[in-house]
Amino acid sequence: MVSAIGRTLDSQRATPGGEGFYAAGDILQTDAALNPGNSGGPLLNMQGEVIGVNRAIRTEAFTVSGDAANSGVGFAIPINIVRRVAPELIADGSVDYPYLGVTSLNEENWNLRTVEALGLPSDATGAYVTCVAPGGPAARAGVVGAGRCNGGNLEPGGDLIVAIDGSPIRTFSDLLAYLLKETAVGQEIVITVVRDGQAVDLTVTIGPRP
Repeated sequence: MVSAIGRTLDSQRATPGGEGFYAAGDILQTDAALNPGNSGGPLLNMQGEVIGVNRAIRTEAFTVSGDAANSGVGFAIPINIVRRVAPELIADGSVDYPYLGVTSLNEENWNLRTVEALGLPSDATGAYVTCVAPGGPAARAGVVGAGRCNGGNLEPGGDLIVAIDGSPIRTFSDLLAYLLKETAVGQEIVITVVRDGQAVDLTVTIGPRP
């Protein structure tokens, strides 16, 4: 059973400035019985078609041998991302991930209480920028973050990214998925942000992820 799509999953790789971890978007959530050792295996549908590549499980406990225990929630990379990344891996041995240089609240932390605390309309959606990486593509384009780069309380004042090249962005996962599926390093995109109640268009040149 695929119980959710468009999830965000943190990586184990920290960003160079130490302000957080990289994250992947557009992740499939499944109840498939994933266990230590079968990450990287295919996620199949009833017709035997590969719809994703198993990546991780949600872990809330450990076995007596110290292995992570499956809590019944697994995550898989969707096949459309695999189709884009795999040929480049085979040809070059590595992939340059498109990079914007922002951190944001994920959908689990986006609720009415948070929206009200940020002074946004109750129906606001988008990727709220909590931190902008110094010298990154977003910083050079003038994207404004709320200054929450190394923990601390969430503050208002950050840009709310609501569209990229006219395509709506409703969550941080939408932003990550769009970057990976629709952009490439060196490409110019136009991101639309809500700042002080007004829509502002900013031109950003996508960089390679450090």
